[in-house]
Amino acid sequence: MKLTDKVAIVTGASRGIGRATAIELAKQGANVTVSFAVHREEAEEVAREIERLGRRALVFQGDVADRKRDEEMIAETVREFGRLDILVSNAVSSVRKPLLELEVADVERTWAVSLWGVFHCCQLAARQMVKQGAGGNIVVVSSVHSFRPFPNDTAYNGAKAAVNQMALTWAAELMQYRIRVNILEPGWTDTPGERRFYSEEDLRKGGELVPIGRLARPEEMAKGVLFLVSDEDSSYMTGGCLRMDGGYTLIH
Repeated sequence: MKLTDKVAIVTGASRGIGRATAIELAKQGANVTVSFAVHREEAEEVAREIERLGRRALVFQGDVADRKRDEEMIAETVREFGRLDILVSNAVSSVRKPLLELEVADVERTWAVSLWGVFHCCQLAARQMVKQGAGGNIVVVSSVHSFRPFPNDTAYNGAKAAVNQMALTWAAELMQYRIRVNILEPGWTDTPGERRFYSEEDLRKGGELVPIGRLARPEEMAKGVLFLVSDEDSSYMTGGCLRMDGGYTLIH
């Protein structure tokens, strides 16, 4: 196993890419803090699956936009497992409206989670890793929206562009502490969150637009995260961006 006895925090871990990632890291030997904001039953189900795999799980409820709760998440993780080796900053919020219809509150909420939440979690995790003196890995789950200005996504597009630039800055700053920071850019992925915006028929048709011919599965994105946090596989990679979009941005 590639992550034997490592300790990971995955934010937004109750559903979708976060859920698949938490389980994949556990399969590779990591103990995992399953961080979530809303869906407790699903988060507890993820924790049970991690425990079935023979690893330990900590279920932590908190909004990543709340810095105090993020501090408590780091502290509880260290208290439970003894340290922190991996952060996967995955939690996200998005309000999709045309610019002319956006309310300031829509943008503020999107940025509170998808931008400020990433900043809080990554800064606090990095401080803990530096304190430990043993290096570490941070993965920011971004999006192809970071460089493609998809309409009706002003706040989300802006947040993802910002977190990419922040992650690259952190990679440059933290390499002296042997902390690697990398970015995952998923394309259109079949998750419960997508069903807030699209019908099953929309998702089926959307998959046909992707050169590979379908939407991504969360488990495929989790494999990408595993690659980025595995010192066995990506020890020479920091400040990198792994785009997994099925070729969508090649032709659209």
